[in-house]
Amino acid sequence: MTETFTLFVDPGHAWVKVPVAILQELKIADRITRFSYLRNDVAYLEEDCDLATFVRAYREKHGKTPHFIERSTSRNSRIRSYSSYRS
Repeated sequence: MTETFTLFVDPGHAWVKVPVAILQELKIADRITRFSYLRNDVAYLEEDCDLATFVRAYREKHGKTPHFIERSTSRNSRIRSYSSYRS
């Protein structure tokens, strides 16, 4: 079964919510840039680079692409106020 991840979209950007444990399992936790965000044990991977890194690693491990559900807002997302990602 393919896992489902939430893609948060605001007027200027998008991020996918991924538990840090999954990034560690995929061995990419140290490849995520500071342009993504972190809150508690959850990473919010920015769409331009880090999301592609995640999808590639997920496909390599599981042989399929993860599924995404989209949540959109017409205002800036609160994700922008979270701490920058650090591995």
